Amino acid sequence: MNKLRSIFILAILLFAGARGFAQAVPDNTGTASSSMPAILQNVTFRPELNAQMPLETMFTDESGKSVQLGHYFRQQKPVLLAFVYYGCPMLCTQLEQGVVGALRMLSFNPGRDYEVVFVSFDDRDTSEMAAAKKKTSLDHFRRPETATGWHFLTGSKESIAAVANAANFHFNYDAKNNLFAHASGIMLLTPDGHISRYFYGVEFPGRDLRLGLVDASQGKIGTPVDKMLLFCFQYDPSTARYSATILSIMRLMAVATVAGLLLMILIFRRRDKRAPQANLSHQGAD
Repeated sequence: MNKLRSIFILAILLFAGARGFAQAVPDNTGTASSSMPAILQNVTFRPELNAQMPLETMFTDESGKSVQLGHYFRQQKPVLLAFVYYGCPMLCTQLEQGVVGALRMLSFNPGRDYEVVFVSFDDRDTSEMAAAKKKTSLDHFRRPETATGWHFLTGSKESIAAVANAANFHFNYDAKNNLFAHASGIMLLTPDGHISRYFYGVEFPGRDLRLGLVDASQGKIGTPVDKMLLFCFQYDPSTARYSATILSIMRLMAVATVAGLLLMILIFRRRDKRAPQANLSHQGAD
């Protein structure tokens, strides 16, 4: 019986995780929801770009302290926010590991360049559970000096609903098996709490995450190379990824070509001007 229950739980979590990826392709047929198991119906994650998150909402952090969500936006940094629950047997742990693994590939640091906020959507989760998750993530991240940039929150049903609804994140609870069916993904928020970018799944390409953070920071972090890449790669909400824009690349190459030609013309003109002077100097010496 326990083995069958475990298989059932695993199947639901895998199905929910697959839906996390599937959100990137909107369903216009109107038949997909009716074919889903009841536990998975209305389980969605469809953030609306530029939507405002309710920063006044109260939560409890991993130390047991009451804090407003807006507290993490006071330093005018972008915020990476993800919905999880700390008692999740599989999918949420994969999401947390995926976030940590992707951020490890970046030179940006939590606490200095951006903030990381995990919000539990299970109102039964405790600050002790949140603290254990933070320790695990920091151990995996291997940059202990970034501890002040990682935040694991718990809250009431009302607080969870306010933030989840603002992000169009909807989940179902299966009381029989004591688990949640939910999609998987992350959001990047601007320093004033608007949804700038979102990514689905449990693994996130380092390039997309870096460009997303630079975008969400409104140009406050990143290098000139990052700014140039943002010119060549544009965010596509339908796929929740950054895609190369051929037209922008062609324009950039055209500008580079024109600049190269102008530089060559200047070099040749200088050489032409110097040649007569060199000849006169040589004749004078004779």
